Amino acid sequence: MFKYFLCWFPMLLIAIFNGAFRDLWYKKYTGELLAHQISTISLIVLFAFYVHFIVKKLPPQSAVQSILIGLLWLLLTLCFEFGFGLARGNKISSLLADYNILKGRIWILIPIWTTIAPYIFYRFNK
Repeated sequence: MFKYFLCWFPMLLIAIFNGAFRDLWYKKYTGELLAHQISTISLIVLFAFYVHFIVKKLPPQSAVQSILIGLLWLLLTLCFEFGFGLARGNKISSLLADYNILKGRIWILIPIWTTIAPYIFYRFNK
């Protein structure tokens, strides 16, 4: 499982690049909410390419292991997101606001996709 732990770190870099691209390029044209939505969808696509690559190069030994990989990545993602956010002085309510689907905030799709993608690509590559 350690190799899959290490495989999470490039996902962090992909997410940072995706967010920087949003903030530096199209956010000023689309506004905050639409930029957030576009960024969420683009990150899902980027993660799909990456996870597909990882599962092909380092195939999990079983469906259970692919599920455990997804849960590991979920834990790492949430720990980073909330830990880093709180360390930067953000309030928990501010961090949770990105998960409010009723207000058009679809960020919840990222942890969901991070969790299920290894299993989906494990099945796809089988």
